[in-house]
Amino acid sequence: MANAGTRRARAWDGGPGPRTSVLVSLVLALLLGSLSALVMLPAAQHLRSLRDGERARATLHTDGACMAGKCRVEFEAEGRTVVADLPVGSGGGKTSAGSSLTVRYRADDPHVVAREADVAGGGAAVLAAVSGGFALLFLVASIVAAVFVARRRQPS
Repeated sequence: MANAGTRRARAWDGGPGPRTSVLVSLVLALLLGSLSALVMLPAAQHLRSLRDGERARATLHTDGACMAGKCRVEFEAEGRTVVADLPVGSGGGKTSAGSSLTVRYRADDPHVVAREADVAGGGAAVLAAVSGGFALLFLVASIVAAVFVARRRQPS
């Protein structure tokens, strides 16, 4: 009986235990799945909705993190100058302000705009697939870890 405590003490190496691994894997799966389902898939669908939009030549007005929706473009629509934000999931983050690009916009609301290169889904579709894939990976890892914990608790 005295050896059981010693054996258990030697088995723990100071790292996270198996229950912690299960919990962390489940949280990561939930976060990545949420990112994919609640942010990136709707962003990709929004970009695709502008496929048939009006076409215009634009200038990148404000550069930044385009994937996060921090870029602005300036273009002419129906005889007036429009400055509009590119939506979340847009590409072109390495493009500097003043660069020329082609955009698609809604005829009834020119402030709804996307880069023409992104109307197939752009980086949002890729990020949705990648984060969804990692969510599945972490979900499987948590299931494997849970099975490991359950088997370890069963008496031999």
